[in-house]
Amino acid sequence: MINARIARRYAKALLAIGSEDGQADKYKEELGQFVAVLEAHEELESALCNPLYDSKARKKVLTAILERLKPSEMMSSFLLLLFDKGRIRHVKDIYSLYEKLSDELAGVVRADVVSAAGLSDDVISKIRDALAKKTGKKVAVETSIDPGLIGGVVTKIGDLVLDGSVRSQLVGIKESLQRGEGS
Repeated sequence: MINARIARRYAKALLAIGSEDGQADKYKEELGQFVAVLEAHEELESALCNPLYDSKARKKVLTAILERLKPSEMMSSFLLLLFDKGRIRHVKDIYSLYEKLSDELAGVVRADVVSAAGLSDDVISKIRDALAKKTGKKVAVETSIDPGLIGGVVTKIGDLVLDGSVRSQLVGIKESLQRGEGS
């Protein structure tokens, strides 16, 4: 609970700055790049966040990452502030909330689409258009694959789940047969 409050506070502060200077999308991209580096190299995250390592050495690691990524001065200052305040370990949560808050501000909803096999760009575009029509908002689609679905797709937007998978249809048929409705 405390971690969520910390992440929300920093994400809101960064979004306020980004809204004020018109760089909210740029900050989202830069923060996302930083988080992607940490996710790709777990040893970097450990080197940055582990208090057993010397603070000066950990800050050098952060500085080296920033020199490689070359983010804006604002983002560099933000990440250094997180480090100095002992909050760098929350950067993934901050990014996740920042992404969500900036999407809300821009009128964008995120849809998670899970399918049994990979979807073509054309199919993803059709799903995006249908969801945009249904929600009345811009839709950012994130896809993943779950072979256990057998076929079809499961779409989640916030609390709304649209399950068009073969697996759920088979479960429905099975339950119907067990209740004796199949005759």
